[in-house]
Amino acid sequence: MKANVRRRPLFRTTGPGFLSDETQVRCGRERITLGLFTVIQDVYQRPLRNLRLSVTDRCNLRCAYCMPEQEYVWLPKEDLLQFEEIETLVDLFLDLGVDKVRLTGGEPLLRRDLAVLVRGLAAKARIHDLALTTNGVLLADNAQALKDAGLHRLTVSLDTLHHDRFARLARFDELDRVMKGIDTAARLFGGLKIDTVVIRGVNDDELVDLIEFGRARNAEVRFIEYMDVGGATQWSMDRVVSKMQMLAAITERYGPPTPIVEDSSAPARRYRLEDGTVFGIIASTTEPFCADCDRSRLTADGMWYLCLYATQGTDLRRVLRSGAAPAEIASLIRSVWERRRDRGAEDRLAGGARSPLISLDRLRRDPHLEMHTRGG
Repeated sequence: MKANVRRRPLFRTTGPGFLSDETQVRCGRERITLGLFTVIQDVYQRPLRNLRLSVTDRCNLRCAYCMPEQEYVWLPKEDLLQFEEIETLVDLFLDLGVDKVRLTGGEPLLRRDLAVLVRGLAAKARIHDLALTTNGVLLADNAQALKDAGLHRLTVSLDTLHHDRFARLARFDELDRVMKGIDTAARLFGGLKIDTVVIRGVNDDELVDLIEFGRARNAEVRFIEYMDVGGATQWSMDRVVSKMQMLAAITERYGPPTPIVEDSSAPARRYRLEDGTVFGIIASTTEPFCADCDRSRLTADGMWYLCLYATQGTDLRRVLRSGAAPAEIASLIRSVWERRRDRGAEDRLAGGARSPLISLDRLRRDPHLEMHTRGG
């Protein structure tokens, strides 16, 4: 099987930020066709292109790889950004080159009147990709409103097709509601994606079944290696199913899949089966892709993180609510990104022996370190 190729950047600048009026240039591994635009780059020349925007830290499931504990510390409600504040910050990120926004949580559909925010963001022509990640429990009742509001794409988390496993993984058996949500969304949205976190001894025998489930709904399944991020207090390396092990299991059923070579900074390596079915694998744990990472994360209360593994962030809510001028906030965002050196997953891999990233005691002192607070 040929390696899944990642083309190296073909476009470089002389500084961390640049302005271009070219029809097409390369920034990172992606070709940009935006006309006149600004792009800022970090120390390793990675552009600021993709904003993960959490709208709540609350969730209606307790998935074992994200929220395995019995009790959690929640963000104060008065600290949560209002929709107007979110749009103000998004406009500043757009000015600095962001053109992809993904709404996350927690579970984003728990945020009241979320379609109002989606409509406001969808009206911004500079957002070329507006997506949302959901666990699907509330999706059937909200999919039409999200579509009508202008949402471009949906990703739904689904880790098993078995009721008993769903209950063990998420603490509640909501499989039927998730299935209904996926079926509803598949009729409304093109390019539906299904994300599956693969855990050894839990659901690693369901790869083929999940591919077939996705195929029947014209959805692309993406298998994700179990990650040792904040909140994954039960993580251990022996529970990780690697990309190569997943490919071996899929090859045994379908024959060798063909790697898809593409210009994209997306985290998934995509493969095509002989019948044309496409699936992806996100190998964050065993084959990190930090060199291509153009993503940052804004929590529901305005803390901005440059890496999923970062333990320190920048408080944009405080600056915004202090009355700072937009140019001042934009300058802060630019200066922070231009100093960015984060390569969290690579650093974890290089460190050798691994245990959970952050202790339970520290997570309770600072809920911003939780995966469900900063979004995936």
